[in-house]
This record gives sequence, structure tokens and C-alpha cells, in this order.
Amino acid sequence: MADQQRPPATEVNVPPLLDLTIDNITPNTIRINSQSPDPRLTYLMARLVAHLHDFARETRLSTDEWMAAIAFLIGCGQISNDVRNEFILLSDVLGLSLLVDNINHPKPPAGTQGSVLGPFHTHDAPVLPNGASMTSDPEGEPMLAVCTVKDTRGNPIPDVKIDIWETDSSGHYDVQHAERDEPSERCVMLSDADGRFWFQGLKPVSYPIPHDGPVGKLLVMLKRHCWRPAHVHFMFGKDGWDRLITALYLRGDPYETSDAVFGVKQSLIIDLDRVDKETAEKYGVKEGIWLLRYDFVLTTQEETEKLRDQLAEEALKKLGLSLKLVDHLPVPDLD
Repeated sequence: MADQQRPPATEVNVPPLLDLTIDNITPNTIRINSQSPDPRLTYLMARLVAHLHDFARETRLSTDEWMAAIAFLIGCGQISNDVRNEFILLSDVLGLSLLVDNINHPKPPAGTQGSVLGPFHTHDAPVLPNGASMTSDPEGEPMLAVCTVKDTRGNPIPDVKIDIWETDSSGHYDVQHAERDEPSERCVMLSDADGRFWFQGLKPVSYPIPHDGPVGKLLVMLKRHCWRPAHVHFMFGKDGWDRLITALYLRGDPYETSDAVFGVKQSLIIDLDRVDKETAEKYGVKEGIWLLRYDFVLTTQEETEKLRDQLAEEALKKLGLSLKLVDHLPVPDLD
């Protein structure tokens, strides 16, 4: 074993941790974790320890189950790499990803609802001009997407950066192919002066989430399927505007009401049309291919933060918690 430098001895002002029991281990753990000058970190760790210990006590967690959980987390780390994150997948199938997004990015009635990011977004997508094709798959069914980006008052928003990605016709993202040498079925675009953007892609297909790792085995044990309904991912970003991560889902998909990662919302379910002669001539595509139309609505950072604070205060009051908001996040109110 390589030599490791010993850390300097540190004096800590905490009571002796002796004779710890089922009943007193939780307050002692919270106490020793409460020395950070960061009140948010202290609060997060206190609540994590409290809920984690209560889970063990409530379920009478066995040593074998505890070891199985540790092995499961180790397996998630071992199978993860630069293009696959098993921990995001785990968060997705437990419903945590959607919950965190809904808490942090609440939308007013007029705003486009968010959905899950998923584990296959990358940072190497090419920047393409409006009208370009983002697919190199000759087997898929061609689709033209014509969209707009507006604010809640109906005004167009120009120069919004839009990340777009989907699977190929086989239901695989480009990063799932071992022979991948460049991005495909993904791109980055900018909305024009009228808030418009349009591109050529593929009619999306249903596909299974990666199920050869620990998360897939867990779904089998839970008798859950691993399928996602057909969809296209979108991510919108511009200074001063709340980032929107969302997706559009095809109506009538067999997994529309049982998405393995809980991403589907009624407002995000769409019907495809067919490109008519006039539209084909306008956008330079073949008549008769699939047509996706959608008007996305963004909210400003200020609008979102105001709504987020309002909902946080209501939730904390309902829980009977004495907390205050600092940078839009709750911390104990010790004043």
C-alpha cells in the first residue's frame, strides 16, 4: 500500500462519542456533523442522517441488506464512464430526478413543463443552422420539426441556445454505439429573431433504458419494465431565463403511461402530422414526411425564483418547520 501522509491532528469541540446506541446514535452523528460554517451543508447533512437512520430503524435493516446496498452502489460506480452515468439512471428510476427538477424549476401555467435530462446528453453536439439535419441514420423515418420559443406574454425570444437529442431508429443514442466517431441525432441551434428554430431529425421510437447494470437488475427484481416512450429531448438556455430541460412525447406510445423514468406529462404529449406541399417547399424537405410542431414557452429567472420561493415557504409552513430561505434554499432560522 502506498504511503499516505497523515493529516494534522485537529481539535474538535464535541462531547465524547461513547456507548452509542440505537436511540442516541442519530443526535450524536448530527452533532459532530454540525461544525461546518456553511449552514446549508449542516442542514442537508442533519436531515440526511435523520432520514437515513430512521429508514434503518423503521425497516430493521439487516446486515446482509446493508452489504447488498453497498455492493449495488459500488456496481453503479464501476459501470459508469464518460458517456454513461448509472447514478443519474438510478435517480431517474427512483423518481428523484423529476422531483428535484420540479422543486427547482417550477413553471407558471403558461410555461412549458420540464422533464428529465436522462443520462445521454453530451457536450460535443455540433452547432447547426436552422433547417439542417442532425441525423446520419438512413433507416429512420424522416421528420421535420418546426418550433418557436416565446415568453409567457407571447413575445419571441431570439438567440436562445437549444440542445436537441434523440435516439436513432434502433432506439440507441449515438454514445451507445462502440464505433461512434462523431455525434449523430443531436445538435445545438439558436432561435432566430422571431424565436423560431427548425431542423430535420427522425420520428422518435420507444427504447429501453440501459438494463445491463445494477439499475436494470433492480427493475427486474421490482417487476418493472425498462422502456421509455418515444420522445425528443430539448434543453433551452439564455442569460436571464430559467433553464428548461424538457422532452416531447408521441401520443399513443405503448409506454406513454408507464415511462420507466417518470418523464411524461400531459402537456408534453404531442401528435405528429405530415408535411404538406406548401410546407415542403418552404423548408426544403420532401412532402409527406413526419412533421412536429411545438411552441415552447420560457420563464425568466426572476419569475421562476419568485415562484420557487413562494412554493418553498408554503411547503415549509405545511411541514411545521422553522426555516428561512437563503439564496432560495431553506436553512435553520436561528435568529
